Amino acid sequence: MDSITHIALGACIGEAFFEKGFGKKAMLWGALAQSIPDIDFVASFWMGTADDLLAHRGFTHSLLFAVLIVPIMAMVAERVHRPHDISFKKWTLFFLVEVLMHLFLDAFNNYGIGWLIPFNDHRFSFNTLYVADIFFSIWPGIAFVALLILDRFHPLRTLWWRIGIFIPFLYLTYCSYNKFSIDREVKQIMVAQNIPHQRYFTTPTPLNNWLWYVVAGNDSGYYIGYRSVFDKKPGMDFNFFPRNDSLLNPVDQFEDMQKLVRFSQQFYTLEKWGDTLVFNDLRFGQILGWHNPKEKFVFHYFLQYPNENKLVVQRGRFTGWNKEEIKILLRRMRGD
Repeated sequence: MDSITHIALGACIGEAFFEKGFGKKAMLWGALAQSIPDIDFVASFWMGTADDLLAHRGFTHSLLFAVLIVPIMAMVAERVHRPHDISFKKWTLFFLVEVLMHLFLDAFNNYGIGWLIPFNDHRFSFNTLYVADIFFSIWPGIAFVALLILDRFHPLRTLWWRIGIFIPFLYLTYCSYNKFSIDREVKQIMVAQNIPHQRYFTTPTPLNNWLWYVVAGNDSGYYIGYRSVFDKKPGMDFNFFPRNDSLLNPVDQFEDMQKLVRFSQQFYTLEKWGDTLVFNDLRFGQILGWHNPKEKFVFHYFLQYPNENKLVVQRGRFTGWNKEEIKILLRRMRGD
């Protein structure tokens, strides 16, 4: 999830844990605890892009990190607020819930999260929520503002923290249902249309949970298409993108190349753009792909020009967006 959502949700959980009597300090601790796993952003100050991609949502998003950081935060909070009547056990439970909530929610996006690092490098990803989904985030955001404004003994504070916590998780349940429905339909379609695949995933397109991006294939390449939860037609239009592993020969020993393949979880293709070899990680979608199915991929990494790869995950995310393109996205979301 995005950082603002973590902060707002963490503050609502802090209010829920301590409510009246501890003031708004609980919201501050909640926001801090929900944000602490994202301390890995500092790695970008000294790591190269490929290393930074693996560091993000790596160790600081692992269960081991949670085990280490929670008692430290509990001890600090317990000492800072003396004298008080809050047990160390409650402090520990509070910070554990906050940190684990962060790790749980991040697994619903398509980036992947290393719960088991350093014992296992596998990245978990449920591909259920877009990383910034306003329909999830707006409720803790509104509740956060309301809790900041209201007096700490105001009777409506309980209502607002419940809105900030429970409505987003009702929406997450709805999104999980959409995911289940799309997966069921797409698997049937792939069988009917003889789409060969060893690897497969679906993930929401930007800013919504109704239009889904579909990738299926194997070492030869990937079929890519789009499916709305409101689509009525029985089939899908797929476009094939060859993986082009033969292009790896000049660069397959490059350390960055090995890290990119690992990061992509094998969902990648290679292309030549002029004199430049480009690595595409398919998991992050295409630039306006629902409109132009042959568009470039959001994540494209210039293998021969590593210094040109800053903000590589975000580089093409909203390239070309305008009023007309938004209308096209809305129509496609509706199943048109």
